[in-house]
Amino acid sequence: MDVLQRYESLVEDWSAFRAACRRPLPSVVRVNTLKTTVERAKEALQAEGIAYEEVKWHDGILQLPDANPGSNWPYVQGWLHGQEEVSALPPVVLDPDPGDRVWDATAAPGSKTTQLAALMDDEGQIVATDNNLGRLSALRSNAERLGVTNLAVTNEDARNHSLKPFDGEHYDHALVDAPCSCEGTIRKNPDTLEEWSLDHVTGIAGAQKGILRRAIEVTRPGGTVVYSTCTFAPEENEAVLDFALEETAARLVSVDLPLESRPGVTEWDGETFDTSVEKAHRVYPHLNDTGGFFVAKLEVPA
Repeated sequence: MDVLQRYESLVEDWSAFRAACRRPLPSVVRVNTLKTTVERAKEALQAEGIAYEEVKWHDGILQLPDANPGSNWPYVQGWLHGQEEVSALPPVVLDPDPGDRVWDATAAPGSKTTQLAALMDDEGQIVATDNNLGRLSALRSNAERLGVTNLAVTNEDARNHSLKPFDGEHYDHALVDAPCSCEGTIRKNPDTLEEWSLDHVTGIAGAQKGILRRAIEVTRPGGTVVYSTCTFAPEENEAVLDFALEETAARLVSVDLPLESRPGVTEWDGETFDTSVEKAHRVYPHLNDTGGFFVAKLEVPA
């Protein structure tokens, strides 16, 4: 089965989309501003003779020619962190302030968690949850290397996340970068689609709905929730948002994305969704030479 063919009706320039999906993904690192500045990181790379290119939309993301960006001392010392370019979008969209309380619902291995910590100047609190102990070990290791200290870690199913260990206090923001079918990662992992099945898509969509609903429940009135995936499947994207809009009081809000994108779709495979899902963003590989991505922001009414 040609998995991507099912999305031809959603993509404007189909040939460019398919061509982009076949190209290798550029190697990218994020500068960790908890340990250094962007300028010092650039100077360190120059001193090591490592060429880089600046990413236009984010001055702290650098594209490296080396397929192994972790083999240099700035990376080892926590000045840099390997993170797919489009993966840096959710924390930017969430836009937390220093001192906020944030729940990262599916956090491991911690790229977005540590990016949130940098945006918050390592102040306030981040609660990072994952149900996989092995991946949590990677999160803890990354947090330590990058100098994150405002972090609490919980090993649990995010659908059943408890506020009891945190005095029952609701969060200012929540990030749900949901586990998904990962179709948008094929430039990095070409074998991703070999094990694809519609049963898996529909099954994981059920988990995504539960996690997003719990994120909305534990976010204070006036707070915000960001939902994101690295898949093209409307079953895991717009349909999940449509469920949240139906089951909770949360509402989608408009976001100015710093990358070129397309709006969420309101119809798919005989199903129709709340028209506000158009406020979500679909990032296709050929638009910005990145992986594929989906991101949306919801607000819990005050």
